[in-house]
Amino acid sequence: MKSLRTAAGLIAAAALAGCASFYTLDAAVSSFSRWPAGRAPSTYAFERLPSQQAQPQQAQMLEDAARPAIEGAGLLPAPAGSAADVTVQVGARITETDRSPFDDPFWYRGRGLWHRPFAYGRYGRSYGGLGWRWGTWDPSYDLPIFEREVGLLVRDKASGEPLYEARAETQGLTTGVATILPVMFGAAMRDFPNGSADNPRRVTVELPH
Repeated sequence: MKSLRTAAGLIAAAALAGCASFYTLDAAVSSFSRWPAGRAPSTYAFERLPSQQAQPQQAQMLEDAARPAIEGAGLLPAPAGSAADVTVQVGARITETDRSPFDDPFWYRGRGLWHRPFAYGRYGRSYGGLGWRWGTWDPSYDLPIFEREVGLLVRDKASGEPLYEARAETQGLTTGVATILPVMFGAAMRDFPNGSADNPRRVTVELPH
């Protein structure tokens, strides 16, 4: 499974609250399975990488975000003092990038082949950063884009064999730690325990806001 870095700084600062209304978000989801035929989901326990053990608060926030999706897929937390049937590793990456001037259709006139020929890192402001777009003021045009990715790996506890691997990716104008990451974990666990032959694929998820 590709290593995913915990977005510690962004996660530690997150304090978003959900509301009663909903909107949808498209996620690119990939899932792979070696789950044995006839094996029923049983009990699980989280497994933390050494880097996550060094930052327990951030690791706990990620586990809390993933827990509803894991248990919604049929796995149950192992009772205290008993061995789990499987272990689950979770990770997340949130990267802030500046909006490129080539996001404006003026630069490629609708021809996707030429969309974004250059990319800008988080420390390089793009042209068009003044927020003017098509002769009018567009405040959203000057906002950064957050690339979000979550991943999880389910292993057999006894043998350590990987049984299920999945990740989900989205983009948006917020970090979405408290509101979006849990739903992304849900998208990643949607195919459990079977996985999918269509990777990556578009999955539409519903979000509170």
